[in-house]
Amino acid sequence: MYFPTKRLLLLVLLSGLVASAAPAEEVTFIVRHAEKAAGGGNDPDLSTAGKARAKRIRAVLKDARVARIFVTEFKRTKQTAAPLAALIPLVPNEVPAANTSLLLQRVRGTVGNVLIVGHSNTVPDLIAGLGIAAPIQIGEDDYDNLFVLIRKPTPRLIRLHYP
Repeated sequence: MYFPTKRLLLLVLLSGLVASAAPAEEVTFIVRHAEKAAGGGNDPDLSTAGKARAKRIRAVLKDARVARIFVTEFKRTKQTAAPLAALIPLVPNEVPAANTSLLLQRVRGTVGNVLIVGHSNTVPDLIAGLGIAAPIQIGEDDYDNLFVLIRKPTPRLIRLHYP
């Protein structure tokens, strides 16, 4: 099929305008670390079930164009993020679990999609800090939540569960 040069040029220019008119939606994926092994004191490894769940997170997010991964200083968050980080590949950014404000600052400063692997007691505060007013609760044995927070232009939250 033949397109006159002027028509083709106009089509290319219009498609560029349409693509640039839509604001970029940046997504923050937030999960609690996967199941931890018994024992191990304050910093246990993941259990066998936890390692399997970490691989499922990789499968769910492998095409999500994650630009940055944030973990805490604890092995269970690092091990939860490791399969996806190895696949992409990315080196996870470590932020102390107690320093929510630093993590929020870094997430807000990131262009692109982000994965945060947190804890049952930090995930609700992170979600609130990213602009979601509705309170979130995570049970002690609740490991299957995948929070999808669309950061821009207006924060919106979708709560999913993965096996």
